[in-house]
Amino acid sequence: MNMLRVWGGGIYEPDAFYDLCDELGLCVWQDFMFACATYPTFDDDFMANVEIEARQQIQRLRHHASLALWCGNNEMEQGLVDDEWTASAMSWADYGKLFDERLAKLVADLDPATDYWPGSPHTPLGDRRDWNDPTSGDAHIWDVWHGMQPFEFYRSCLHRFNSEFGFQSFPEMVTIETFTEPQDLSINSPVMEHHQRSPSGNTRIITYLLDWFRLPTQFADQVRATQILQGMAIKYAVEHWRRTMPRGMGTLYWQLNDCWPVASWSSLDYFGRWKALHYMARDFFAPRMVSGVEYLVAGQVAIHVTNDLPRELEGRVAWSLVAASDGREVAAGRLDVSVGGVASQEVATIDVGEQLAAHGAEQVLMWLNLEVDGEILSRNLVPFARPKQMPLGQPAFDVQVAAQTDDLITLRIESDRPALWCWFDVGQGAEVLDNYLHVAPGQPVEVRVRGLSDAAQLAANIQIGSLWDTYQSELQN
Repeated sequence: MNMLRVWGGGIYEPDAFYDLCDELGLCVWQDFMFACATYPTFDDDFMANVEIEARQQIQRLRHHASLALWCGNNEMEQGLVDDEWTASAMSWADYGKLFDERLAKLVADLDPATDYWPGSPHTPLGDRRDWNDPTSGDAHIWDVWHGMQPFEFYRSCLHRFNSEFGFQSFPEMVTIETFTEPQDLSINSPVMEHHQRSPSGNTRIITYLLDWFRLPTQFADQVRATQILQGMAIKYAVEHWRRTMPRGMGTLYWQLNDCWPVASWSSLDYFGRWKALHYMARDFFAPRMVSGVEYLVAGQVAIHVTNDLPRELEGRVAWSLVAASDGREVAAGRLDVSVGGVASQEVATIDVGEQLAAHGAEQVLMWLNLEVDGEILSRNLVPFARPKQMPLGQPAFDVQVAAQTDDLITLRIESDRPALWCWFDVGQGAEVLDNYLHVAPGQPVEVRVRGLSDAAQLAANIQIGSLWDTYQSELQN
């Protein structure tokens, strides 16, 4: 994940933001501050004011190595421009005065090294009114969420650069507690609904949650399940678009952060706390990634390896088909892989039809590991049914101290059976750097914790939950 978009409905960020992006090697897609509205570009005073603002910002930011693109606006070509002015749209002629001409000229004159893009989404070839044309330009894909399409819909999208798509979740309980009283802890309470600014947002979350998970009866478990759900949605999209390289070469999910404590599309909440999505993004945006696509009718899994680095990848993929309930191995295999630089390749098609027929799709899981020089660079899970259908068993965890430095403790965690989306609670005052991990039997994971000094006490007291715990919330009442 190497690009951030500064949205046209927000603010021009302070200098410190761009300095940090320079330092960290992050690209910045910079919108001018126009979004989701019409503008009086026929007014000379307005245009003069706009030019002053744009000139000042271009001159302020143009020296930054991180600046990758100037973009005129957000979502105006998506329905706010028409042949003539209407009650809800401006004319293409007046739109062009600012976004095709004035801003484009200012960028060309003041920052010729940086490209200019008139709006997002935008189709530069063919019919400009076809603003999500999959053959060229950038696209905002909201069929999942606003269109209520299933997550699998993403796999039908073949757009070139996906600059906005997203799915909502609730923030951490400690964040929710900053704006609620105990009597407010219900997803449809007045306070919770006020802290949700998307029409029908909470209804959409719960609808999708019922599609994928057993509905927890305790509020805290419901909140956590929505975060896992959000991470799953974005994972479906990003993995698919990365597999379509070089046709698809960009994915920017909406959104990174929040401006107040709410249910939203963000992966970082108002206080900067990581949601499950932010942890999961580390895996599905990893420079080298293994992923799988299940084909239930054909009884097959297509294994893909994606390599964003410029050098060739030489390694091995190990796959294992196991029982969902206890982790008993049903089938397994290994294969050598070679994938060129900046490329994605289907490296194998595994036939699992016999095992699915014998055990049932909900009864089995496939684990994937990508190994290079004996090191596992990427892990992934291929389910064949929705999690609510899986007969998961109660996992038992073994926790050992793997390493300790002055400010970091690394724990080695094993499970006796499949433990999905494990979360780790170490109490206040410490930071868990690895979270919402799948733990496969015989495949320990490492979890790093910052801010504690007593490793033995941490190993003894860490609380571990997994999807199985949300199944059991009714029993805990």
